[in-house]
Amino acid sequence: MSQVVLITGATSGMGELSASTLANAGYKVYAGTRNINDLDSSNKNITNIYIDVTKTESIKDAVATIIKNEGKIDVLVNNAGYGLVATLEEGTDEEIFNQFDVNVFGLIKTTREVLPHMRKAKSGVIINISSFLGKMGLPLLSHYNASKYAVEGIVDSLRFEVAPFGIRVHSIQSGLFGTNFVKKGLVANAQTTSEDSPYKDLVAHFVPIVAKAINEGPSPQPIADAVKSIIEDENSDIALEVGVEASTFVPLRKELSDKDFENKIKETFGI
Repeated sequence: MSQVVLITGATSGMGELSASTLANAGYKVYAGTRNINDLDSSNKNITNIYIDVTKTESIKDAVATIIKNEGKIDVLVNNAGYGLVATLEEGTDEEIFNQFDVNVFGLIKTTREVLPHMRKAKSGVIINISSFLGKMGLPLLSHYNASKYAVEGIVDSLRFEVAPFGIRVHSIQSGLFGTNFVKKGLVANAQTTSEDSPYKDLVAHFVPIVAKAINEGPSPQPIADAVKSIIEDENSDIALEVGVEASTFVPLRKELSDKDFENKIKETFGI
């Protein structure tokens, strides 16, 4: 019997590519989306399912539907997420909450709903799509950074809790890839991007660097390949660094002192 996979945020980019990669390999994939019409349902191994990670009932309904249809969930890929571009000073209460509601609280709630079924089966794999920014900071992304640091902390703690039940938990620390993240995955604070922001010079310098890296970045296929690799390798590393930024900066963060690493980031990005 095919392994059953639930992927959140499977409308585009890494989530969509992961869904198709696994489906083509014979997995039964439930592609979670807030808009069923956004997904191509031509692949017989992909079933589109409504799930909005900010709505607890939609998570419960989606998991219940999968269990009813398949009797199990072997793999959960927590992929839903977005980035808030804002200085810490200018981010609003609503923006702060929304950033964590999707990237952290939604991940926790979806994982919480799936875990009883994995415990019962005494097996399961949970993969959280994280970021190299879960291990280092960059300006204008402090809220996003904080959410991804939280994801890394969840992975580190949850592994201890669920290991006795045969459940593995991993993160993929992604670099910057050519996806729709700038168009669909970034939300900009109006004050931060306004001409009267005290941070306007930093914004003018740094935002184009990030946008260019994403818009002109490579295909996110390596992320999908990493998802498949983790599922199929019981001895997979806890965290996989995927992409140039991740494979460059995450190891460097371990090697250098805090001050030396900060100076390296300033030098690299001209901050």
